[in-house]
Amino acid sequence: MKKVDVILGLQWGDEGKGKVVDVLTPSYEVVARFQGGPNAGHTLEFNGEKYILRSIPSGIFQGGKQNIIGSGVVLDAVLFREEAEALAASGHDLARQLSISKKAHLILPTHRMLDAAYEAAKGSSKIGTTGKGIGPAYTDKVSRTGMRVGDLLRPDFRDVYARAKARHEAILRSLGFEYDIAELESRWFDAVEYLKRFPIIDSEYAINRALAEGRSILAEGAQGTLLDVDFGSYPFVTSSNTVCAGACTGLGVAPNRIGEVYGIFKAYCTRVGSGPFPTELFDETGARLRDLGHEYGAVTGRERRCGWLDLVALKYAIMIDGVTQLIMMKSDVLNDFDTIKVATAYEIGGERTDEFPYAIDGGLKPVYREFEGWKCDLRRIARYEDFPAEFKTYVEFIEHETGVPVKIISVGPDRSETVVR
Repeated sequence: MKKVDVILGLQWGDEGKGKVVDVLTPSYEVVARFQGGPNAGHTLEFNGEKYILRSIPSGIFQGGKQNIIGSGVVLDAVLFREEAEALAASGHDLARQLSISKKAHLILPTHRMLDAAYEAAKGSSKIGTTGKGIGPAYTDKVSRTGMRVGDLLRPDFRDVYARAKARHEAILRSLGFEYDIAELESRWFDAVEYLKRFPIIDSEYAINRALAEGRSILAEGAQGTLLDVDFGSYPFVTSSNTVCAGACTGLGVAPNRIGEVYGIFKAYCTRVGSGPFPTELFDETGARLRDLGHEYGAVTGRERRCGWLDLVALKYAIMIDGVTQLIMMKSDVLNDFDTIKVATAYEIGGERTDEFPYAIDGGLKPVYREFEGWKCDLRRIARYEDFPAEFKTYVEFIEHETGVPVKIISVGPDRSETVVR
């Protein structure tokens, strides 16, 4: 029987998963999103066009592939409709290529209001949420009061919605939060009718049948390992399991059905929003990384915080995820740096450690190793053998320290600017 290969981000998200999935999908027949919501912003560039996917799997651009939104995803019907209609206008036939799990949870208009209310109540301790209602939707899921896509097919759907709305409004009143959802609610009801045009399926059966038939499947994660609700930099994390195990729970796939695990990381580090970031650079170098890497959130437009590669965090993510192949993104951003640094350990209270600690905020100092920059344009290079010696030293140091081969190297945003070893 075939196995499900998994592709994951190994940092704080924004690693470039969308491009890599698009590069890999010719080898797969099914691509499935297994967690997260419309806070994902998977950017793909090809043929002079730029696309940003939030909820729809990145395999949608490869004709004839089956794309599945799995049960671990939370879906906003309004944002889904906007995304789907934009893709349809550019010539992509979603109706034949995309299916949605009955068990995926719905983000309601009042979830967005709750998100804003909870964030406002935190004051200076804000998490830095995208405000799209994702956290409250997952909260309802865990408290067993959520609405699922399959509920749209129930004859009493409007009653189910009304009960959920009433619960949320009671909370909003208790928080003293003022809001008006009339316009958003009208758009939401229109959008759920649009969503019902797509096949709403028992996705766990569809995926396991595909495996039994010998079809190849790629599971696509959102955000990054260091944002996992259990293993990330809590509480500054997302609300779902972004690690490899999330593919099992988010798609209904048994652990022994997992095959290759592709781990994606940038040649440096970025983070959006609040939370600890050990290698963050507050100087001109950090600003230069941001400008050269165009480090602004694909969904929020927020500036990303930038810093050097954190090998302690990377090795931790590789361990948690069971990564079998590494994929290094945005190598070209470092083209013109004289010196490049990598954090190989942390100093905490006078002690040195190479393990990712329980708390990474305050009193932690990264220990760096320096590398000579390669000072050339990597975007012109198509074979690993042709890379400059300085760049190969950098790549091979990462391989040696992690014990995992770097199989794919991205040297530019276009799908053609990819070197496979």
